[in-house]
Amino acid sequence: MTFWHEFTGLIGKRHLFKEGKIDEERFRSLRLARGVYGQRQFGVQMIRIKLPFGRVTSEQLHRIADVSDEYSRGRLHITTRQDIQIHHVSLDRTPELWAELEKNDITLREACGNAVRNITASETAGIDVNEVFDVSPYADATFKFFLRNPICQEMGRKIKMSFSGTDDDTAISFIHDVGFIAKTKVVDGETVRGFKVLLAGGLGSQPRHADVAYDFLEVDKIIPFIEGVLRVFDRNGERAKRAKARMKFLVKDLGLSQFLTLVEEEQKALAYQTYPIDTSEFETAIDINNSAIPTVDIKDQKTFDLWKEANVIKQKQNGLYAIGIKVFLGDFYTDKARLLADLIKKYANNELRLTLRQDILIRHVKEELLPIFYVELEKLGFTDLGYNSTQDITACPGTDTCNLGISSSTGIAAVLEKILKEEYPQYINNKEIAIKISGCMNACGQHNMAQIGFQGMSIKVGALLAPAVQVLLGGGILGNGQGRFSDKVIKIPSKRGPEALRLILNDYDENVEEDETFLNYYDRLGKIYFYDLLKPLADLTNLENIDFIDWGHDEKYIKAIGVGECAGVVIDLVATLLFESEEKLENAEESLVKTQLSDSIYYSYTALINTAKALLTSEGVKTNTQTGIIKSFDEHFVANKTFELTGTFNELVTQLKENEPTVQFATKYLTDAKAFYKQVDKYRLKEIENGN
Repeated sequence: MTFWHEFTGLIGKRHLFKEGKIDEERFRSLRLARGVYGQRQFGVQMIRIKLPFGRVTSEQLHRIADVSDEYSRGRLHITTRQDIQIHHVSLDRTPELWAELEKNDITLREACGNAVRNITASETAGIDVNEVFDVSPYADATFKFFLRNPICQEMGRKIKMSFSGTDDDTAISFIHDVGFIAKTKVVDGETVRGFKVLLAGGLGSQPRHADVAYDFLEVDKIIPFIEGVLRVFDRNGERAKRAKARMKFLVKDLGLSQFLTLVEEEQKALAYQTYPIDTSEFETAIDINNSAIPTVDIKDQKTFDLWKEANVIKQKQNGLYAIGIKVFLGDFYTDKARLLADLIKKYANNELRLTLRQDILIRHVKEELLPIFYVELEKLGFTDLGYNSTQDITACPGTDTCNLGISSSTGIAAVLEKILKEEYPQYINNKEIAIKISGCMNACGQHNMAQIGFQGMSIKVGALLAPAVQVLLGGGILGNGQGRFSDKVIKIPSKRGPEALRLILNDYDENVEEDETFLNYYDRLGKIYFYDLLKPLADLTNLENIDFIDWGHDEKYIKAIGVGECAGVVIDLVATLLFESEEKLENAEESLVKTQLSDSIYYSYTALINTAKALLTSEGVKTNTQTGIIKSFDEHFVANKTFELTGTFNELVTQLKENEPTVQFATKYLTDAKAFYKQVDKYRLKEIENGN
């Protein structure tokens, strides 16, 4: 299908939707596949621009800036998938915006929805002194092959892929549906290119480490392999039960061996058994403008030298350097974007890469041109130290624009960055400890694979709600496809997040042993140590008014979860409540293991209440109080035998009041809570399948 067919088709579908001839759910699927995403604010959309492996030219950046000024508010947001997002766009103007971007070969196609999302790659691909080979052409070929490919237009869920050029695995293969790490081996005296292939990783509320599908797969076999994977997923993946519809659940259920057998069985039906990838476009000589080098005055040589140490990277190409720009929260504006575009056009190789840490990397800069870049970037506010360091915090938009945001991730990120800059200057060049923040459990900020992570939540204090964060510790990239997910340590009011960071870093500075990494330090002391360290911050008896106001806001916090579209489907309040029930059951199990019996029992209790609330909510029944939930569930589901329980729901729930907190009771109560959750989940799935 050509662009113009799609463009005119989108205009027609928009008219049909406005006339009521296409229902909202179907139109949502259509616009998501074209990069148009509903945002938190009513009546406007977020536009996600798909930029394969983050590559952007001067001309493209100018076009994106022009579109943002014309159709939005002049702000550009870099995502953790190397995309650019534009917010506050009228739905009526999206077809025209789409057409303008296509003039410079920029697409929105399949940037959202149940499709192959943007292909990410190491931002240093092609210039890394340690890389096995440049993975850019392979990421580019994968993007082009599957864009508008019929096999992946309306899958059960989204697919994310990445390419890493070294064993450092900077593109984080272990959290992707399909991840590739560059490798070579010698065959009959010749060096052959290939990839280590990782399969079925993911973050979200239930993170899963990817399995190793192949230790070495030749480069001309990766496209057929991916297509086989997509076919198997499209055919066998969950579609009704949205929370279980990702690749990670299918591979877990089938087992890796059985899944790969199915992929192999698909190969004979493919158009290509092998698919050679042309790398010539990425092997041409680097063309840098040879105009006269301007004379500039470096007013502060010490600061310039610090900038070179922190933000400048030596390339594998002799005499060339890359410049990292630390972009605060991934947000920059069109006036600066245009000047930056002019700069790379005039003095570099007319290319930059957006990074997975929401930053910008300028490539192919001659050493003698570093002073002019420093002076010009300083004018734009683009010389802040700490590129790709601890001081470079990753954060999703959270409640700023996202429907699923529970608490502000950008607000707390701003405060934490200020603290790091003012109180912890020693972390300016620390590349080991990453801090990542998400506004909800979906982990768009990748909080649950960071050394230090924060997840937006809420916490109930009497009749009030306060914004909160879950503090997570101990995640990170280990290399060569290995990684680890963070432990959930403790939930605290969000306004105490800065103090939590201070406690962690102060303890690390005081207690780290010589040559000990942060992860080794964390493992040596253990999760319970950090729970005890942060426990005073979880005390809810001494909250002040300020604790009930989220970062960046003036009014009291209101938990407002809307309709999420990150997977091309509605993630409603019912699904969110069930997600939370799963988390509470996990907490109950963890507490039981630690023999924190009272805590375990209460987690089981809240899981029971939350699960019942989810089902009552789906039926439109009021759920104002916990006693009301218990009573209503018996009236609506138990009395009429919809649910077969041993006794009433009231009797099941209120066991916690009638038993001492023993190991025996805590175990039984948790078992009962899990069984109830499974029964509700099964009932809910059946209702969805029946269209209720």
